[in-house]
Amino acid sequence: MLDAISAISSFVERSGGVSSSQLSSVQKAAASAGPSHQIGFGEMMVQVASNAADTLKVGEAAAISGIKGKASVQQVVEAVMSAEQALQTAIAIRDKVVAAYQEISRMAI
Repeated sequence: MLDAISAISSFVERSGGVSSSQLSSVQKAAASAGPSHQIGFGEMMVQVASNAADTLKVGEAAAISGIKGKASVQQVVEAVMSAEQALQTAIAIRDKVVAAYQEISRMAI
């Protein structure tokens, strides 16, 4: 559990987050896998992290293209807003995981 929390936290700190559309795509993939294959929490977080990193890369590439004049302002704004949403979502997930860990650590044994 601690390894998963530290992995999630380190990912969030270095690369960003996940948008609600990415989260729904992970849920759709889990549903299409059927009842015989259930995606675990760790697998889902890896997929979410991968999608978030991809979103941030797209946003960065769009910003660079916009600076070079190869992308429209609308495309740049859409990509950057998507990356920002992914980052905010990842931060919220990290905060919830840390709060849950702190609450568990305060429990009396």
